[in-house]
Amino acid sequence: MTDNAIFSSSADVLAAVNAMSKGTLADRMGIEITELSKDRVVGTMPVAGNQQPYGLLHGGASVVLAETLGSLGSAMHAGPARAAVGIDINATHHRAARSGIVTGVATVLSAGKTMVSYEVVITDDQGRRCCTSRITCLLRDLPPGAKAE
Repeated sequence: MTDNAIFSSSADVLAAVNAMSKGTLADRMGIEITELSKDRVVGTMPVAGNQQPYGLLHGGASVVLAETLGSLGSAMHAGPARAAVGIDINATHHRAARSGIVTGVATVLSAGKTMVSYEVVITDDQGRRCCTSRITCLLRDLPPGAKAE
């Protein structure tokens, strides 16, 4: 993913982004990206397999979803030969999800040359807000000799 022109909402690009996740934490958590642009990234995650001992969606799982979405959007803002590095994330958990699929929608709050922030709203199958997160990433040049992907 070396060129911003690669990123669009086409099914081919989404398939490529999801394929890149194979073997990563996002893959193990069942996260699937369904929409991708600089200003908005949407993804889903199953509750099953991501629960804490009480049968509720684990708060850390919500944060993994939020960081995945915000980091993808930040990488798009970074562009070629640059990297997005997470420097802050927080989450407020509003309600429990016990089953089904949760959906995260990351919307850009602020984007500059060196920093970008997203608000990520995670909702359950009924559209009820379960979590609100904010992620901020530093945009920096890749080290000399590093390969842009």
